[in-house]
Amino acid sequence: MGGRLEGKVAVITGATSGIGEATAQLFAAQGASLVLAGRNQEKGEQLARELGDRAVFQRCDVMHEADIAALVDVAVHRFGRLDCLFNNAGAGDRSTLESVTEEEFASTMKLLAGSVVFGIKHAARVMKPQGGGSIINNSSIAAHRLGQGSYLYSAAKAAVSHLTRIAGVELGPFGIRVNAISPGAVATPIFWGGSARAQTLSEDENRSKFEKLERNLAKATPLPRAGQADDIANTALFLASDDGSFINCHDLVVDGGRIAMFNEKT
Repeated sequence: MGGRLEGKVAVITGATSGIGEATAQLFAAQGASLVLAGRNQEKGEQLARELGDRAVFQRCDVMHEADIAALVDVAVHRFGRLDCLFNNAGAGDRSTLESVTEEEFASTMKLLAGSVVFGIKHAARVMKPQGGGSIINNSSIAAHRLGQGSYLYSAAKAAVSHLTRIAGVELGPFGIRVNAISPGAVATPIFWGGSARAQTLSEDENRSKFEKLERNLAKATPLPRAGQADDIANTALFLASDDGSFINCHDLVVDGGRIAMFNEKT
């Protein structure tokens, strides 16, 4: 019996760590052919080798539209189609209302919102003529409540959630579903500087930070555990597969119930 993504082709950005890596592993196990995107060439090529002949790595900086367009082209040239795009790449920032700069604004919006805008644009040019597809955008509970991210990160993720609704309405008539996932309290390296920072630390240092983070996040949700990258990967699988065929324009919060809790000021 085939997997839930048997015969489907997916592009995953930010695929070399955290949520993206977990999603790549799950999609491959469920039968998908994959284009893995990221900036870490060594890690990306290693992951592609581990996942087998149906996975290929393409170095990509989602700050540049040409790189995003190339991802879609690689999927079509290598596998003949594109069934799913997971706009997952992103990073946090330290902006505040009083300290924000033009440079921070341009960089954060281009990374978090711009990558989604151009990912949707280029996925749509392939999905429209083939008669459908699924686009998944990684948003955040920071899009919905205060205290979950920096000033600009929260604003950019709110834009991602709304772009999802707009694009889903426009592309729905072509059989293209556009949805978002809003993770919260999920233990990933973004909490201590992202994958770039994690790569500068030893395995023991990263493990120590991860275990401490898990303990803290477990106290921050109604469910007494931290979220894991696999929790988001499983959600992406549902939205990418035929099981989610009537889900469109939706932002699915995956946070153990944190979004319902009192909003702390600190």
